[in-house]
Amino acid sequence: MNYSYKQIWLITYPVMMSFLIEQLINITDALFLGHVGEIELGASALAGIWFLAIYMLGLGFSVGLQVVIARRNGEQKYEETGKTFFQGLCFLLILASLLCLLSKFFSPQLLKYLITSAEVYNAVVKYLDWRIIGLFFSFPFLAIRSFLVGITETRPLNLAALTAVLMNIPLNWLLIFRYDMGISGAAIGSSFAEFCSLLILVAYMFLCVRKHKYGLSWRIDIKILKEVFSVSVWSMLQFFTSVAIWFLFFIAIERLGEIELAVSNIVRSVSALFSVIVTALAAVTSSLVSNSIGAGERNAVFPLCHKVIRLGLYIGTPLIIIALSLHPLIIGAYTENPVVKQIAWQPYVVMLLNYFFALPGYIYLNAVTGTGATKTVFFFQVITTIAYLFCLWGLSNLNVRLATYWSVEYLYVIMLGIQSFIYLKLYNSKNNRI
Repeated sequence: MNYSYKQIWLITYPVMMSFLIEQLINITDALFLGHVGEIELGASALAGIWFLAIYMLGLGFSVGLQVVIARRNGEQKYEETGKTFFQGLCFLLILASLLCLLSKFFSPQLLKYLITSAEVYNAVVKYLDWRIIGLFFSFPFLAIRSFLVGITETRPLNLAALTAVLMNIPLNWLLIFRYDMGISGAAIGSSFAEFCSLLILVAYMFLCVRKHKYGLSWRIDIKILKEVFSVSVWSMLQFFTSVAIWFLFFIAIERLGEIELAVSNIVRSVSALFSVIVTALAAVTSSLVSNSIGAGERNAVFPLCHKVIRLGLYIGTPLIIIALSLHPLIIGAYTENPVVKQIAWQPYVVMLLNYFFALPGYIYLNAVTGTGATKTVFFFQVITTIAYLFCLWGLSNLNVRLATYWSVEYLYVIMLGIQSFIYLKLYNSKNNRI
């Protein structure tokens, strides 16, 4: 399976659009709430990351699900892909119900001890009350996306992404400003947008996917579910940990002040567009590596990674140059506060340049995931997290600029990339089976 740049791009582009759903929802929330006030803008960052940490448990499971589906597809065991998909879908629906209940009961109590500002805390809780309902739409979406990416049939993800954005923007405006619902309106609009995007994929599955070829029928198979879970559990822990420390990062920023928190939310919001590129390319890398190994082409891993990295540089570099050139317009779209605009410049630059380190870091990391070594990936995550938190703790005891906090992200992605690169060099694929 010698994938060309064009083939990789044609598979990646729809995946990229699907990842844009979650990120554009967050960006839209930040854009509108930035014109409500700094409290709401900062609170949407904390609430969004808290929700994202919960969401990552489902995303982590879907990554393992995608790896198994892609491996079966590469082995041409097409009926097994459908059976695997339904086990994942059932699990994710149960997980959504459980996480929604736990969040309703425990999130307010936990956040009360973590957030120092009473106003920020109240706004965060208001947002989460409505946003958490979105799990019932986003988790089934993840299951379907894993199936479509695993079989490399990603075209409907474009329409799903476009639908979510087209619904979220007018809903945010109506609910936040017209009906004066503030941060609660942003959460309601976001959850409904996810529901609309799910409907698109459900319709595609019913109308366009060959059900007999892929064995698509409702049937519980505990053996297959255990198989998927044994791969996915480590991805779930890895993804949850990656966002949990991101939340701790923003907790550290919140202690610097409400202005710094608002600035960081703007920077995070812009960074989401670039993380979409990296995340989509990394997700496709995982799937293509798994397909290649399933087809017996294990030596194709590094050439594939290098192609994906080069493609990411071709896509991202011009966008970074544009983002640097138009920074007054981009930052100004979020806020009219001159103090926020001034403070935002340095962390904004630091964040953009991190793309050149994050791209290879996550490509190599997801290549390891594609081999099925999800436990190893989680181990890399733990080592990197310890180093990351140690640096944050050290900075919290020093009087440093906000941009210095953002520079710790460089350490995070570089460490993940180095560990993954070494593992792939030493990797003996004959000893690895899914």
